Amino acid sequence: MTPVPSTLLLSALLLLTPRPEELAEGCSCAPAHPQQLICDSALVIRAKISSEKVVPASDDPLDTHKMIRYEIKQIKMFKGFEKLKDVQYVYTPFDSSLCGVKLEANNKKQYLLTGQILSDGKVLIHLCNYIEPWDDLSLSQKKSLNQRYQMGCGCKITTCYMVPCSITTPNECLWTDWLIERKLYGHQAKHYACIKRSDGTCSWYRGGPPPEKEFIDISEP
Repeated sequence: MTPVPSTLLLSALLLLTPRPEELAEGCSCAPAHPQQLICDSALVIRAKISSEKVVPASDDPLDTHKMIRYEIKQIKMFKGFEKLKDVQYVYTPFDSSLCGVKLEANNKKQYLLTGQILSDGKVLIHLCNYIEPWDDLSLSQKKSLNQRYQMGCGCKITTCYMVPCSITTPNECLWTDWLIERKLYGHQAKHYACIKRSDGTCSWYRGGPPPEKEFIDISEP
C-alpha cells in the first residue's frame, strides 16, 4: 500500500465525528439495523483485544488530539479481504464525545468489530459502527455474517418509529423493533436479515433453509 501522511487519520476522524451542534451532548449516531451497519463497513472481523495504547492522532507536534490504538488478535475476517489480509491494530478516538470506543483489552473477551479502512491501511472504529461482544450476538446473527447480510446490501432497511409506516419501494424492509419493543436491537435485529430475491424485491428472512425457501411478509416481521 502507498503510505500517506498520518494526518489523514485525523482528517478521516473529523469527517466521521458528529457535527459541532451534536458534540455538546456527546457522540450521536443515527439508528441503523446491524445488517445496514455491516453493509456500510469496509471491514468486519471477529477479534480479541490484546492491549491498548494512547497515541497521537497525527505527527503534528501542535496537534493535541489523541487516539487509542488497540492491538488485536484476529480470529476471523468476514469482510475486507480485498484490502487487508490480517489486522494487527485498530484505532479509535480517545474521547467518547468523539465517538471513541472503550474495549476490554484482556485478550479474553471476543468482539465483532466493524469499521473503515483508511488509505494508509489503518483501521478506524467508532461508536457509530456495529461493535458488540461476540457472545452477545444471536446464533442467527453469527450465521448471517458469513454471507446472508451481504446478500441484502442492495436492500433498504427503514426504521419504523410510529404507525402508519409502510414500504415505498419493492427493495425495502421495515424495521419495527422500536415500534414494537421500544428498543432498537430487538427480536428483528437479532434474528432476521433483509434479503434481495431473484425478482429484485426484498423481504425479511430468518435463518434456516436457503433464503429463497423461507420469507415472511414484509409488513409482519
